[in-house]
Amino acid sequence: MLTTYTNFRIVAADLAKSIDRVAKEPQTSREVDYWNAHIGDAKDIENFLADSRLFRFAMKAYGLGDLGYAKGFMRKVLQGGLDDPASMANRLSDARYKQFAQAFNFARYGQFATGMPAARTETVDRYLRLTLEEKAGAANEGVRLALYFQRKASELTSPMQVLADPALLKVVQVAFGLPAEMSTSPIDSQAAMIAKKLDVASLKDGKTLDAFLKRFAAMHDATASNAQAATRNLLLSATGAAGVSADTLMSIARRRTGG
Repeated sequence: MLTTYTNFRIVAADLAKSIDRVAKEPQTSREVDYWNAHIGDAKDIENFLADSRLFRFAMKAYGLGDLGYAKGFMRKVLQGGLDDPASMANRLSDARYKQFAQAFNFARYGQFATGMPAARTETVDRYLRLTLEEKAGAANEGVRLALYFQRKASELTSPMQVLADPALLKVVQVAFGLPAEMSTSPIDSQAAMIAKKLDVASLKDGKTLDAFLKRFAAMHDATASNAQAATRNLLLSATGAAGVSADTLMSIARRRTGG
């Protein structure tokens, strides 16, 4: 069985080829074709939201697929745009909303918004990359997390950005054995804990990033292996193979049945 890091490198070694394979899969190809054929018809925010297929495609492309139902909320994000510092997209701490409003900037460009490269090719590129990550994660969640972290690493400048993204935080926690319970600590303490372990800005260097992801992958595999061993031990205990005698099990069974 291949390790998480090996699987990650197989996908990441030639991302263009990996993404091309995903793009040629029938379901993905149909969604991309629909997007290319119909996104130009969305001349305003209401047109865009009314076509649920277009809206779901866009939401997935910008990592918001789990909010595909939130049309009312996203309407406000789009209506505010980015030019006003007080707009919803600018006030939200999650950068995904700002990226979405930038890609579909109806507030600034009106009917021409969906003709911009950000709404056309960039959205398709994002959709294909995220689909690749999803498919990799179906076989190994660690590979998906590594690919996601690799994609986001160039944007990171501080531990606060890691803390704001559950997937990024999970990678860092696994890589350094940080407990999930750290999330109950004050936010500044959490940031200091991460900064002590990792120079986030250094991840812009390819070699540093690869070394970090290699560490994460090894720890991910070790954690998974430990969890499997614990499960096996629990099952063995339940069947009496870990020191419980057959007589004891029989006695327990009689008491349960009133025998």
